Amino acid sequence: MAESDDRLLMVIDDEPAQSRLVCTLAAREGWRTMVVDSCDKALASLTSPDGDTIGAVLLDQWVPGDGACDFIRQIRTLRPHMPLLMLTASASPLLAVEAMRAGATDYLMKPVAPERLLKALRSATRAQTPRDELQPLTEKLDERLDFDAMVGTAAPFRTALAKAATAARSHGHVLVEGEPGTGKEMLMRAMQASSTRARNGDRFVNCGSLQANSLDSLLFGHEKGAFAGAFDRQDGLLQACDGGTLMLDEVDKLSPASQERLAQVLATGIVRPTGASHGFRVDVRVFAASDQPLEQLVEDGEFSADLFDVLKATHITLPPLRQRLGDIPALTRYFLSRFGQRPGLAHHSIADSALTLLEAYDWPGNVRQLQAVLFRAALFCEREALTADCFPQLSNLLGHNPARGESRARGVGVLLYTEDGNLRPLEEIEADVIRLAIGHYRGRMTEVARRLGIGRSTLYRKLSELGIDNAA
Repeated sequence: MAESDDRLLMVIDDEPAQSRLVCTLAAREGWRTMVVDSCDKALASLTSPDGDTIGAVLLDQWVPGDGACDFIRQIRTLRPHMPLLMLTASASPLLAVEAMRAGATDYLMKPVAPERLLKALRSATRAQTPRDELQPLTEKLDERLDFDAMVGTAAPFRTALAKAATAARSHGHVLVEGEPGTGKEMLMRAMQASSTRARNGDRFVNCGSLQANSLDSLLFGHEKGAFAGAFDRQDGLLQACDGGTLMLDEVDKLSPASQERLAQVLATGIVRPTGASHGFRVDVRVFAASDQPLEQLVEDGEFSADLFDVLKATHITLPPLRQRLGDIPALTRYFLSRFGQRPGLAHHSIADSALTLLEAYDWPGNVRQLQAVLFRAALFCEREALTADCFPQLSNLLGHNPARGESRARGVGVLLYTEDGNLRPLEEIEADVIRLAIGHYRGRMTEVARRLGIGRSTLYRKLSELGIDNAA
C-alpha cells in the first residue's frame, strides 16, 4: 500500500449515497477521501498545487457518460501512473475493454460490492515495481462455475479436484486452503454448482472485508433493538441458506467469538439471532476457504479448534502455481480462448518465446495473476500471436533470455523445434500433444481418445510406449 501522503482517494461521483458508501469502505483501508461531483472539478483538483497528494481516483462512469474513455485519457495524461478505478452500471464487456485501453487500472460493477472495492484498492496501490501488467484486475470476466473451467494436470491439483468433485456430491462441510489467487472461490462455486443443493439458496461472504459486528449480523441475524443502530429485525445468512450452502472466504478472519458461535450452530443445527429469545433450526452446508493453514492457527491459539474440527470433514489444499508450472501452457491457451470470445478482444495464440517467459516467473499471485497478465497482453497487443515482447514487465524482471531447458523438459507445451533450429522427433511431439489433451480434457480419457481420433486401447498403449503417466 502507498505511504500515508499518497492515501488520498478522489471520488468522482454525483450520487451522495454511493459516495458515502465508497468513502466508508475506503476508510477501512486507511484512505482519506475527497468527493467531487463533476469532471471539471476533478481536473481542477488534479492540476492544483495540492493535486500531487491525490493517490488514486475512483470514477463513476455515469458522470462523464459516453465521454468516460476520453476523460480517462485526460487523467492519464496528467498522472500517467496513478491508479484509476472506474465504477460502471453497464454490463457491457466492450465498455470495460475500451476503458482499460484508455488507461483505467481496473473497473467495478455497480452496486459496488465491499470486498470487490477493497480488493481493487489493495491491488491498484500495492507497492511493487514493476507492477503495471502484473496486478490483478477485479472483474475481467464472468467466472464459470463448473469443474471444467479449472484447467490443470499437475498431480496435487488433480488430487484437489478429485476430492472436491467427490465432496460436491456428499453432504458434509468442506474446508479449502491455498494461497491467494489459487482458485479457492472458484472451486467452492464449482462444488456448489455440482452439489445436490445446487437449486437451493447459496450465498458467498468474504469475511475479511467486513467489520466484526457487521459480519455477526450478516451471518446470524439480529432482532430489532438488539444493539445501538438495530432499527429493524434482520435474518442472517445462516437462515437464508437453510437447505442450501453458505460459502465463507477468508474464514480465518472471523473474530474468535464468531468462530465459536458458528461452530455451535454447525454442531447443533440451531442459530439464534443476536437479541433473540429463541433459536431457529437450520440445515446449512458450509464451504469455507482460508489463505492460511487453519491447523497451524489452531495450534497457535488463533483459530477455534471446535470450528476447525467441524469444517475439516473434507480438507482440500489447492497448490500454488509455482508448484504446477507445467500447467501454464494449458492455462494460457484456455484463458486466451475465453478472452477471444469477448466483444472488443481479438483471438490470440501464444508463441514459444512467450510461454517460456511465463513459465520462468514464480507467480506470487498464482492463477489469478496469470489471468490478469494475459488479459492485459490480449488487450494491448495487436499481433495474432503473443510473443515475449507482449510482456515487457516480465521481460524486465526475468531478463530477455530465460532458460528454456526446464520448460522443454516438462513437455507440456507443444514445441516444434529444438534450440539448434531443427525439428524435434515425432515421438516427442506426439507425447506433448497427448499430455496437452489430457490436461485440456481434465483426464477424461474417453474424451481424450475421441478428440485425438483414436480408440481408448490405442491411447493407453501410446501412454505406455511414450512413458506418460496419465495420473500425473
